[in-house]
Amino acid sequence: MLHQVLQAFEAAREPLNLNDLAAQLQVDPGALDGMIGYWIRKGRLREVQSGGSCSCDSSGPSCGTGSGCCSFTGKMPRTIMLVPSEERGGHAGR
Repeated sequence: MLHQVLQAFEAAREPLNLNDLAAQLQVDPGALDGMIGYWIRKGRLREVQSGGSCSCDSSGPSCGTGSGCCSFTGKMPRTIMLVPSEERGGHAGR
């Protein structure tokens, strides 16, 4: 199953949403999260940071557009992408 997850990212032309991929592979999102974590630790995948800025401190929240980190904004689904081979130092092994 780990290799199926990596293959899905290799076949994708854009970053993938965790919830969409879980449905596609018919796997529990929590289990998929663990598998993605494995590939992130191996340097094969990375999480795409969403735009916007947010500062939530003792003075209260101050959020930019689409940040998703403050209590009154919706949380965006995680988006993951394949790390290009040239960024991995040429290691093509799985």
